[in-house]
Amino acid sequence: MGVPVARIRVLVVDDHRIFAESLAAALAAEPDVEVSAAGSGPAALRCLERAAAEGRGYDVMLIDAELGALAAVGGRRAPAPVPAPRAGETAPVDGISLVAGVHSARPSVRTVVLAEKDDPHRAALALQAGASGWVAKDCSLQRLLTVVRGVLRDETHLPPALLTGVLRELTAARRHRTESERLVESLTPREREVLRCMVAGLGRKAVAERLFLSPHTVRTHMQNVLGKLGVHSTLAAVALARRAGIGPVDLEPAGPALTGNALPGNALPGNVLPGNVLSGNVVERGGQLA
Repeated sequence: MGVPVARIRVLVVDDHRIFAESLAAALAAEPDVEVSAAGSGPAALRCLERAAAEGRGYDVMLIDAELGALAAVGGRRAPAPVPAPRAGETAPVDGISLVAGVHSARPSVRTVVLAEKDDPHRAALALQAGASGWVAKDCSLQRLLTVVRGVLRDETHLPPALLTGVLRELTAARRHRTESERLVESLTPREREVLRCMVAGLGRKAVAERLFLSPHTVRTHMQNVLGKLGVHSTLAAVALARRAGIGPVDLEPAGPALTGNALPGNALPGNVLPGNVLSGNVVERGGQLA
């Protein structure tokens, strides 16, 4: 008997049905690749949970950069307005946010972002979120397989044409982060606590109740935070805090990793996965979405 071939378990996550099915089928034809497909963020999370419970987790996730953010219009993928979620629904999230959540909760899973066009800024964001690669959707199957196998050797893969732009973006981001960190360090411990509440999206009254302070005192702290950070709005303060690595205050006790539809609390701000695009359809080891 021959030695069994170690199989690479790949999860394709894309809400474009035809593309997801075609890519999954092509990858499944490789003798050392075992592939599953998910048509939405929640379906991808269910795949991860089920695989972990069965003791055979995924090695690589191929994630659409615009997951949940684009809609099919006239046969082409174009931006579409996203209505505010109703009670009990979740807000949309793109692929890069999903990368961040998976990287935080399951760092052993390598993530590669699939993009329709080269974008140095978004590619840099993907790398910062924990992605191991950025690949064009129209690349050859052999190129994609090279990336999949490469990231499992801890390589980082980018198209050569993007390298200069991505390095420029990462350098600029590091400079902004350093300045943001310096400003945040000027805050008192109480002001920093208030800032974390602001990052979590809490209003003045909610902050007051959480910190056992009067609304007037919270208002003063918030004004001081804005002044020291040199910004004029809560939104700008939150963006600066994020650049400095300041996360939201924990709103509730941490549950099991990647449960339900929400990403972990230390993922990108307010990130919650969208409702199922393909009714959460998932298939194992094949290229056909049920």
